[in-house]
Amino acid sequence: MRGIILAGGAGTRLRPVTSAVSKQLLPVYDKPMVYYPLSVLMAAGIREILVISNPEHLQAYRRLLDTGAELGLDLSYLPQDRPRGLADALIIAREYIGDEQVALILGDNIFYAPQLPELLRAERERLSGCTLFGYPVPDPQRFGVAELDTAGRVVSLEEKPQAPRSKLAVVGLYFYDNVAVARAAELTPSARGELEITDLNRTFVDRGEARLVRLGEDCVWFDTGTHDSLLSASVFVRDMWRREGRRIAQLDEIARDAGFLGGRRVPLAEPALTALVPRTR
Repeated sequence: MRGIILAGGAGTRLRPVTSAVSKQLLPVYDKPMVYYPLSVLMAAGIREILVISNPEHLQAYRRLLDTGAELGLDLSYLPQDRPRGLADALIIAREYIGDEQVALILGDNIFYAPQLPELLRAERERLSGCTLFGYPVPDPQRFGVAELDTAGRVVSLEEKPQAPRSKLAVVGLYFYDNVAVARAAELTPSARGELEITDLNRTFVDRGEARLVRLGEDCVWFDTGTHDSLLSASVFVRDMWRREGRRIAQLDEIARDAGFLGGRRVPLAEPALTALVPRTR
């Protein structure tokens, strides 16, 4: 499986800060925002990762992350010349993905859960079609929303619905079989001129190929696209360090414990691997 971090967009909700810098390079407490989604892919055991961002910001990501070799990673970079929707990332990355499965994560999503690495690796192993991750939120109108039947199967997906059928938000982490690349290329732009990730996910739901994993109460999630959520995420990361001694998104420790740097591989449940973040504050 190859990974993609989508770190593009205009960051309009965070202006004027994002008038001069990419949103995903803003600090979340003691680390750049992009470290957090990168740590999620690493915790899932993914070493080949593509960063997609605006052309004017791409060099900054190269300076920050370089080739990833020091972490046992193989990082690549591609531009997205204008915001064309989340599903556009799969089209941009078509040659990079090749015949592999793919994990797409949004660059402004932060996850934390003690057992998340084990969960992600298990879902990689059982992937068949599309795996989505959901978390209950008090304001589902802001998100893509999943409706499940009594057996837990996904029966509908809606993007920012006015009258949500549930409070289960689909968070910004998606696992796909390779067929997703071709399906993304067949999508029609929405009314706002973008290729919607919800439309892509519906192609799997309609064929009975979508699975949704509910993130448990021990999970925390931030979509750091607003000033309030960015501040809340920073406070959370700070408090986890001060109160529990856990450093979130400590990339060198995650690489070491995941076996990316050679030597003995240690259990993934160690606090150093809890690099992730679902609950909108």
